[in-house]
Amino acid sequence: MKKSLLVSALLLLTLTVSACGGNNGNGGNNGGNKATPTPSASAEATAAPTPTPAADPVSLRVFSTFGGTDPAAAAFQALLDDFTKANPNVKITNDAMSANDDSFRTKVNTDMNSGNEPDLLFYFTGADADGFVKAGKVVPLNDLLDADAAWKGGFSPSALESVRQADGNIYGVPLTGYYEGLFVNKALFQKYNVELPTDYDKLKTAVQTFAKNGVIPMAEPFDQSHYLIEHSILAAAGPDGQKKGLLNGIDPNWEKGLAAVKELGDLGAFPKDASTIDLSMASNYFSQGLAAMIIEGSWSIGGWADDVKNNTTVLPFPAIPGGAGSGNDVVGGFGSGFYLSKATYDNAAKKDTAIKLMKFLTSPDAIQKIATANGGTPAADVKIDGLPQVALDGFSMVAKSASINSPIDSKVSPETFTTLRANIQKIVKGQTTPAKALEEAQKIEVANKK
Repeated sequence: MKKSLLVSALLLLTLTVSACGGNNGNGGNNGGNKATPTPSASAEATAAPTPTPAADPVSLRVFSTFGGTDPAAAAFQALLDDFTKANPNVKITNDAMSANDDSFRTKVNTDMNSGNEPDLLFYFTGADADGFVKAGKVVPLNDLLDADAAWKGGFSPSALESVRQADGNIYGVPLTGYYEGLFVNKALFQKYNVELPTDYDKLKTAVQTFAKNGVIPMAEPFDQSHYLIEHSILAAAGPDGQKKGLLNGIDPNWEKGLAAVKELGDLGAFPKDASTIDLSMASNYFSQGLAAMIIEGSWSIGGWADDVKNNTTVLPFPAIPGGAGSGNDVVGGFGSGFYLSKATYDNAAKKDTAIKLMKFLTSPDAIQKIATANGGTPAADVKIDGLPQVALDGFSMVAKSASINSPIDSKVSPETFTTLRANIQKIVKGQTTPAKALEEAQKIEVANKK
């Protein structure tokens, strides 16, 4: 009993001391430590949360060919806008030029060689990229792809494989592929009762008929004669002869291809102002229904007027008689991709955001939007709705082709290809011969590879 009373007294004393100590929260404790009041549950619930620090601002520059009249220019800008809305700390400079503007190659080479590399670069793969790849200006993306199964799995395996460089690395990840071909305005062929140019004799007949009736047979410029060169040589040399390039000699069928360009020119195939127009102006002739045919790529379809687009189909360039072409060989593939600069990769303030943007721009959703806009072959397994019949004809042409080939400008140096282009007008006008033009180009190729 006494023990119980003692315990009760001690407990009461302890509670009294605790209560008195708790009342010293305002500093009334004579020489003792200041007690810290315990917040109530309701006070904890209404306390303001600790603010999340705002992300540091990041500025990125993206250079691409989605500029000018490119059909996917608006879709690409919309993707960049979506990214910055979701990441308000990021500012993106969309430094874009049209692929039909020859100066874009000069700009890319100048930027890469002067320490002004864009953070992300959408550019050609293959020979065009050799210089800055070998100089270490961009990083291999193999490890990043392997580390992110979802990102890598979003690409079609064949699309990724097609952009692998000669050293076995992937430096540029693709968005859309492309095909090139001889686009023909079926309405004009029907109007003048001309057969579609499924062989070389029919092509010559079509050229003569349209020229006689004041219609431009083939809307091709002389200076920017990329596609005319590509297709005439492939149609004459075939895939094996085309891929040889010029470094180790001149395949005689290359001469036959350029001789066919001369023959078509003599028949009146090209516009009277072919020496002064560029690819954009040539495409405008076709879009306006002023030209019956044009050698172009799938990316151009979206820029044509609807009435022309809806009356157009696309065919392989017909085989040149006496050559090795099948008449069913096409130019196409995945020839461009997004590169990540080494300078950005090494910059801790930019690296993660740049990689995040690159993955966003090459996601299946982004690929679907770009492919819908430009009619290109998507680099992901996505469905493209609302494409015109000519685009579907193009997919069918590629599926039924005997071979799919990368263009000649991926087989030779840029300087060599520029030399070939510079000689097209001279060949057509009889100021040089195909043989001499090829000899000049080969000398450039050999000198460039030393």
